[in-house]
Order: sequence, then structure tokens, then C-alpha cells
Amino acid sequence: MSRSSRPITWISSEDPPEAFPILDYALSEPEGLLAAGGDLSPPRLLYAYRNAIFPWYNEGQPVLWWSPDPRCVLRPGAFHLARRLRRSLKSSGFFISFNAQFDEVIEAYSGARHGQSGTWITREMKSAYRSLHRQGWAHSVEVRKQGALVGGLYGLSIGRAFFGESMFSRENNASKAAMLALSAELLERQFMILDCQVVSPHLLSLGATHMPREAFASLLDRACSPEAPLKLGNDACRPIIDYLPAPAHMA
Repeated sequence: MSRSSRPITWISSEDPPEAFPILDYALSEPEGLLAAGGDLSPPRLLYAYRNAIFPWYNEGQPVLWWSPDPRCVLRPGAFHLARRLRRSLKSSGFFISFNAQFDEVIEAYSGARHGQSGTWITREMKSAYRSLHRQGWAHSVEVRKQGALVGGLYGLSIGRAFFGESMFSRENNASKAAMLALSAELLERQFMILDCQVVSPHLLSLGATHMPREAFASLLDRACSPEAPLKLGNDACRPIIDYLPAPAHMA
């Protein structure tokens, strides 16, 4: 049976967290759709992420679970900082903080994920990620200008893998500033991967690349062990210039 004609696997909220089919069962059309149903309980979400699966669906739909092939990933040390972007960020007046305004960041996101159309974060998803934040698994990066929140992103961290979920921007390059700061923090902490999930020109322009799903799942076996949350504090804001590399390292 071809990947495009294989019936979708349905799971129940009563099923154990590991009740997903093997990744090879993901459909080719739509690309990466693996299963439907279940719930967004913390154990199921954590199992899904560390096994290369993530939820993505519209309000009113059942939970849809995805594992696209290839995967869009960014190595923490591979952020592509063009000269023009560096000049813009240097004069932007942006300040960066972590986990200081998680609720505000998740509420600010109201558009499509990573440039994709028609998909919105649901109330159920917001509640689930807030629970994971309280448990230390979900994190936010805030970009402020003159005290106002102008951009940011949020995602999950398991072991030495960070799974980016969504980002938003109210000022030019604010989401890029958040990605730059997060990449720098992850590099310092010797993280292996920043998962960007869905390929988009915007992410590729920042240094993200394609990775075959099998290779990505194998990497997660190492990166997510031991399974532990990331400790990111809500220290005072740091200026974005603290995260800018020396000119010799620019693209």
C-alpha cells in the first residue's frame, strides 16, 4: 500500500502515550500526517516530540499528529547572520529575555505556523503548552523594545534538543532576533539540534536545512537522553548586541 493511500491511524485519549504508529506510516499527501485523535496531555506530548512527532491542527478539528520527511532543522551554531541583518539588529534597540512572559508570547501568536497558511494555535494547545511551561519543559524567548513586547517564540526542550513551535513579530526582524538569541543560548549549552519542523524560505534563509526523517529520529535518540528539561531563567533583559557574533563570523 502506498503512503498516499494508507488509511490514517486514529488514537484515543484512553490509549497510552506511545500509541503512535511507526513513522514510516506517515502519509505523503498531506506530507507527514501520521495520526489523528488522542489528547494533548503532557506525557503524550513529550513522547511525541522526542519521537519526531508534533501536533498541528485547526480549531474544531481532531488533534492531528505530523512527522514530515524531510525535517527542517537548525544546528545551534549555524545561524546565518547576513551583514544587512547584523546592521539592522545592532541599531534595533531590541532586548532579549527568556521565560519572562510565556503567556504573553503564546497569546501573541495568532497567525500561521512558520509561514504556512490556514493553521492557528487552538485554545487546547495553548492550555497544553502552558502546562508544559509550568513543568519546566516549554520555554519562551521575548524580544522587547522600549519595554514593549515586539516579538518572540516558544517551544519545548527535552535533553539537548529544542523543538521550536511558533514565533511572531510586531517589528521588522524581531522574530529573527529571537531565533538568534535562542541559537546562541543553545550553542553555549551544547545542544545538538533546534527543530524547526516545517520547511519555509524564511527559516532556510536563517541557516536551517533539510534532514531526512530517519536521521532526525536517530539524532533525537541521542539528544533527548537523558530526558530532562532546560533551565532558562527570567533574568533581566540583555541587549541584542550581546548575541551578535564578531564581524569575522558573519555571512
